[in-house]
Amino acid sequence: MELTGKVIAIMEAKSGTSKKTGNQWMKQEYVLEIPGVYPRHCMFSLFGEDKIKLFDIQMGDNLTVQFEIDARESNGKWYNDVKAFNVIKGQDPQPVIKINPVTMVNEETPFPPFEEQEENSVMPF
Repeated sequence: MELTGKVIAIMEAKSGTSKKTGNQWMKQEYVLEIPGVYPRHCMFSLFGEDKIKLFDIQMGDNLTVQFEIDARESNGKWYNDVKAFNVIKGQDPQPVIKINPVTMVNEETPFPPFEEQEENSVMPF
């Protein structure tokens, strides 16, 4: 899956030592704002110091984030993880199609006006 948007928040990096392997780990989380009539937000994470340094994500960057979603259980509750595996910088968010909620019509390129047909005309289907 992928989303394109603007980075609006960067959380403090977390690090530690794996109980299973004893290896060091690092994780950083970011919030991406996806434009639209009602903008959406998605928090995603990068795992591994090498990826964090490689992608070097900064506030205000426009990006396309390629990610996978996985769920995990803890104490009877389930949590989603949005894990990025690739980040493409400089991707501008796609233009927004504005829909008028009253008429449900695209305001930028509305449908052509309805033309009345003659009673004896044959429908082309």
